Amino acid sequence: MLWSRLRWKQKLSSWCCERQREKAAVSVWCQMENGDLGHMMGEPVSLNVGGCVYSTSLSTLKRYPDSMLGAMFRGDLLTVKDSHGNYFIDRDGPLFRYVLNFLRTSELTLPCDFKETELLRKEADFYQIEPLIQCLGDPKPLLPYPTDTYEEVVELSSTRKLSKYSNPVAVIITQLTITTKVHAVLESISSSFTKWNKHMMDTRDYQVSFTFGPCDYQQEVSLRVHLLEFISKAGFTIRNTRVLHMSERANENTVEHHWTFCRRVRKVDD
Repeated sequence: MLWSRLRWKQKLSSWCCERQREKAAVSVWCQMENGDLGHMMGEPVSLNVGGCVYSTSLSTLKRYPDSMLGAMFRGDLLTVKDSHGNYFIDRDGPLFRYVLNFLRTSELTLPCDFKETELLRKEADFYQIEPLIQCLGDPKPLLPYPTDTYEEVVELSSTRKLSKYSNPVAVIITQLTITTKVHAVLESISSSFTKWNKHMMDTRDYQVSFTFGPCDYQQEVSLRVHLLEFISKAGFTIRNTRVLHMSERANENTVEHHWTFCRRVRKVDD
């Protein structure tokens, strides 16, 4: 009889422990339902891109911090919402589907009969998603301009020194340089970007440079996005982009991003 009572108590104790574990699991699930799960999955965000509405997570949009979307949803750029509360971006709506899928998977998947690669490349350049730009490759050579026109060029470069001693790798210093023979562009940049005057370290005949320390890294990203938009609004289009990786010292790496902008101008007879 004593042995039976002991076994019964053991079963009762085991059953109670099992019920407690189930209650704990339910409690955790309820907490996740009330917000923790949403935090783990990423806060949902709705975007209106050229009239097409997309839903995704905040973590997806911030996947590449150096991109325009990364800066936008980090709070470095002004945002606009439509009447329904969606973030509004005035770009090609249908093509954003491929941009968003790349942010989700880091893979570029296009239909076999896709014929808008050039347009998608321009979207990738606008959003400044460097891995996507590389996947799309360099654009096709442009046809020769008519003899009564010529080409004006603006070069934008971002040089970033990285320390190998830090984990993750830390930014030591970043320099943004605009090079062009179009003096009006340089003068407009010098007068329009006064917010960053303290970072303007070098002004030459054909060049303006901004230098940022490690604490100003996010400001460099914000200025770069504004410069890309500013140059585009001046009538220039991106001809190509390229990335260079160089090792200067055993403990440092230098990464350079280059953008070449061009615009066609009609010759004026003397």
